[in-house]
Amino acid sequence: MNELGVVRGRRSRAEAEALVAEFEASGLKREAFCQQRGLAVGTLDKYRRRAQAGRRSSGGPMLPVEVVWSTAQNPTSDAGRDGVLVVELRSGRRIEVRRGFDAGTLDRLLTVLDRS
Repeated sequence: MNELGVVRGRRSRAEAEALVAEFEASGLKREAFCQQRGLAVGTLDKYRRRAQAGRRSSGGPMLPVEVVWSTAQNPTSDAGRDGVLVVELRSGRRIEVRRGFDAGTLDRLLTVLDRS
């Protein structure tokens, strides 16, 4: 029952994931977030455990990786010389990380990519 006295039906997986994402982005403590949303703390905890388990299990199969110095393919490239790490997927997507990168930003980027 929420603050209006209405019994809530089950949330879809997408609704639960959206609540978890909203909580994580809110910066609020669990109790405050749940009070604002009319949600039991235990319910949020359950949704968070499911989301965490889904993130761990959706890693996909292990794939072989080939490590190459990009300067061998492109002599003008600064990869390898300036501490540049380049990940290029078969799909053509590329991620370049240079010396001094912000680890938190990279972590958030990888989280977003894992969900897509």
